[in-house]
Amino acid sequence: MMNRVVLVGRLTKDPELRYTPNGVAVASFTLAVNRSFTNQQGERETDFINCVVWRRPAENVANFLKKGSLAGVDGRIQTRNYEGQDGKRVYVTEVLAESVQFLEPKGSSGGGRGDYANSNSGGGPQDSPYSNNNQNQQRQPNDRNKQGYTRLDEDPFAQDGKIDISDDDLPF
Repeated sequence: MMNRVVLVGRLTKDPELRYTPNGVAVASFTLAVNRSFTNQQGERETDFINCVVWRRPAENVANFLKKGSLAGVDGRIQTRNYEGQDGKRVYVTEVLAESVQFLEPKGSSGGGRGDYANSNSGGGPQDSPYSNNNQNQQRQPNDRNKQGYTRLDEDPFAQDGKIDISDDDLPF
């Protein structure tokens, strides 16, 4: 069996962060995801998909994303039900996010609050240099910059508009 969802879209409103009685963080948000085709009027339709993320990634989502932020979600579809106030059974289908990628830098036009970041549900340390776990660490210049490596936030085309790539590195 397979249940896998990958989405890229913009948040329709600020994420809602709550805590369970045991103190576990849970954030819910809705992604507006454009369809890849147009309707008969030539307009793109949009799907509004409810997402839920738990624990530390939930806190990261609440701290760094806001309405309009571009985000990528990797997870699975989950359907749950509960009894509504009228006594009828209510079914809710949502994406249980296992990973949320923050796809815009801080201050971009889409409204992302954090630098490029990565939130994984594994609860382990983050590998991204911009993750919340590394927010107090200063990026120190090192020998890598002298060897021709480029920092993640630098534009490799900034100097002369060209970049040297070997034909062996091209995928085609």
